[in-house]
Amino acid sequence: MRDGANRSGWTPPLRRRRRTGWAAQTPTWREARPALIADVLKRASARPSGNWFVVGASRDVRAGGRPYGRTVGGVEVVLWRTDTGELRAGPGICPHLGAPLRDSRVVCGTLVCHWHGLALDGGPFAGWDPYPVHDDGVLVWVRLDRVGGEEPTERPPVPVRPAAGSGVDAVFTAVGTCEPQDVVANRLDPWHGSWFHPYSFVDLTVARPPEGEEDDAFVVDVSFRVTGRLVVPVRAEFTAPGPRTVVMRITEGEGTTSVVETHATPLTGEADERPRTAVVEAVVAASDRRGFALARAAAPALRPLMRRTAGRLWRDDLAYAERRWALRSTGRFPG
Repeated sequence: MRDGANRSGWTPPLRRRRRTGWAAQTPTWREARPALIADVLKRASARPSGNWFVVGASRDVRAGGRPYGRTVGGVEVVLWRTDTGELRAGPGICPHLGAPLRDSRVVCGTLVCHWHGLALDGGPFAGWDPYPVHDDGVLVWVRLDRVGGEEPTERPPVPVRPAAGSGVDAVFTAVGTCEPQDVVANRLDPWHGSWFHPYSFVDLTVARPPEGEEDDAFVVDVSFRVTGRLVVPVRAEFTAPGPRTVVMRITEGEGTTSVVETHATPLTGEADERPRTAVVEAVVAASDRRGFALARAAAPALRPLMRRTAGRLWRDDLAYAERRWALRSTGRFPG
C-alpha cells in the first residue's frame, strides 16, 4: 500500500517533510548557467505572437460596467462589452478632442465620451478604428500590429488549459520598471525558486533542463509549502511558447493539468528610457479529486487568496526583473 493510502486507495495531497534550514539546501548556481537561460530566452523571443498582447482578466471587462483602459507599448487602448457581452476594443483617445475614453461611460452597450457625448458602438467612426480583440474565458487580448510589428494572426496563441469549467482561475496583475524579456528571463530560471521563495517552494530540483532548439522545456520537481512541514510535491514543466509568455504546467502529482501562465505586456514604447511592463499572471487550478467540486463552488472566495499568493511571489520576482533591467541598461549585467 502506498504511503498515506487507506483501504479505498485514497491518498492525501499533503506530505510531511523533515525540518531543514534554508542554508542547508544544495547550491544551484552551477546548474543555473547564464548561457543556458540566455539561449532559451533568445529562442522564446523569436517565436511569433501574431501581435497579440494580454490586457487583463476577462472578468475585469464587464457587460454594463465601466470601460477598461490599458496602455500597451505606448498606445492607449480602451475595452468594453456590449449588452450581450461581446467584447469591443479600440484607441483610448477620443477622435474628437482627445478625451481619455477609459474614463467615459458605457450606455446600452455603446461607449459614450464624457467630454462631449461622442458615441462609439465598436465600429469605425470619425477616424476611430477598432482593434481586433479576443476573450479566451480567462484573459482578454488585443492585437496591435504597429506595436508588435509581426505578421498578424487571426487569434492569439492561447496556452492549453484544463477543460473549461473544470478548474478555478484567478488573475493577478503587477507593474514593474523593466522590459518583458526581464520578466520572461526570471521565469526561465526555475533554480531560484526555493532559494528566493522559501516561503512557497522547497526541495526544488531541475530534473531535466532544455536539451536544445527542439526541446526548450524545464522539467522541475518541487514541493509547494502549505505550512511549516506540510508540502504538496509535484512535477512541473516550464515552457515559453511566445516572446512574452511563460507557462508552468503540473504534469505529475496533485493538480495535474493545472497551469500558471505568466504574460509580460509592455506598457511603454520602445524608445522610453524607463520601460514599464505589466505582469498578468493567470492561475488555472484543477484536480481530479471528488472534493474539488467544493473548490469550484467556492471560487469567488478562493480567488482573492490565489491572487494574494501570486502577489507575494511577484513582489520578489519583480524586484529580480527590475534589478536585471537596471544592470542591463547600464552595461553591468554579468556575461
